[in-house]
This record gives sequence, structure tokens and C-alpha cells, in this order.
Amino acid sequence: MIKEMENSIEAFGQTDVGLMRTINQDSIFVSTEPIGKLPNLFIVADGMGGHKAGDVASKAAIEKFVKYACSTHMIDPTNILNAGIQNINEEIFEMANSNKDYHGMGTTFVACVIVGKRAYIANVGDSRLYVVNRKIEQVTKDHSLVEDMVRMGVLAPDAARNHLKKNVITKAIGVQGSGSSAPDIFEVEIIPGDTILLCSDGLTNMVTDEEIRDIVQDNESLELAVSKLISQANENGGKDNISAVLVRP
Repeated sequence: MIKEMENSIEAFGQTDVGLMRTINQDSIFVSTEPIGKLPNLFIVADGMGGHKAGDVASKAAIEKFVKYACSTHMIDPTNILNAGIQNINEEIFEMANSNKDYHGMGTTFVACVIVGKRAYIANVGDSRLYVVNRKIEQVTKDHSLVEDMVRMGVLAPDAARNHLKKNVITKAIGVQGSGSSAPDIFEVEIIPGDTILLCSDGLTNMVTDEEIRDIVQDNESLELAVSKLISQANENGGKDNISAVLVRP
């Protein structure tokens, strides 16, 4: 459980094992204080792999990214996000190939940095970032088989939510070597009243976008809103680990 507040940014994050899993392979990072040249940093990573490998992958990805952000001389947040994610991809890939217990491990990764009135976002995999106000908007695009089918027009968006291959992702950190996990980068303007949500698919597979919007909008306290999001996911089945980070500039 993490809660931090500095200046005009409030943030709270929590991760939960859910009802069906014995190990939590999700990891989160929340800092409203500077991380290297970044004024703040928020991350959700959803690991995958046998035994505890997914747990190792998500934790290592965050730790290595934070280390990279603290050591780089780059200033532009987009460049730091892009280069940092590709750097940790190489490191996780090497870890997976140097230890048989970690073979095949990987992790999704969605990160956000807020500078003034703009949010800089990077993602690999199907963990998501939303902007919530009176409406809810998904900023990131899933790297998943089902999302590819929707984009190609062979699957209706309404049918995607409960598709049998919903959890088949097409890109992840550490699964392939150099150049294979370049992140999608987004830049969005933040207006008064916006709340940013970073989350794993353990939330979005269990709770609809409309339910998420209502919970965030109905709870002034970010801590209470995150708690209710996780509780709702568990009430709806809790089939996976659940992570949510809320940021309110």
C-alpha cells in the first residue's frame, strides 16, 4: 500500500492478490517526488511466468526502470520512458535466459509522468491508463490478440471483453530481445477535475469502464476509491491479481 502527496499532486496505489491466485504477480510504484530528472513517476506492472517468475519479472522491471531513471542524463520524459523501457526489456530478457526458473517470464508495463498540465505515458502489454472525469477515456491501447482482432474489424468491441483469448498478449517486457518491446508513447493534456488511473487487467476484466468511472467520481478520497475498485473486482469474481494507482494533479 502506497500513499504519497507533494505540492499539487496526490496519488495512491494498492495491489491485491484477488480470490483465485496464491501469488501476486502484480507490482506498482508511486512517487510524487522526483525520480532522477522525472518530477514524479507512477507504474503498474503485471508479471507472467511459471512458479514465482512473474512476481520476479514485475518487481525487477520496476526496480530497474527506477534505477535507470535515476542514472540517465536525459531530461525529456518521453525519451526517458522510451529508452528506459527498452533498456529494462534487455535486462529482464537476460534474466529469463540465465535462470531456468525464470525461463519465459515477462511483464506488462504502464508508466506515467506528469509535467505541468501534461501527462506522458508509456505502455507495453495490456495494463492500462485511463483519464477519468465526467467520462472515462482509455488512453493506452492493449497489445493483445483480441485488441488486434478488434482493430482489424474481425471482432466487435462488445465481444472482446469476454473473449476466450482475452488474456493473450502480443507484446511484453522480457519476452523477446532487442527492439521487440518498444513502448507506445502518449501525451495528453490534463484539465482540472481529471483523475488518472493506471491498472492491471485484473481490474478491467472484472469491472466495467462505467463502474470504474462511477467509483472514482463518487469518492473524493483516492485511498477510498482504490479500495472500492479492488473490492468491486473481487466481488465480481477476483479471477486475477488486481492493481490500481490513482493520480490526481
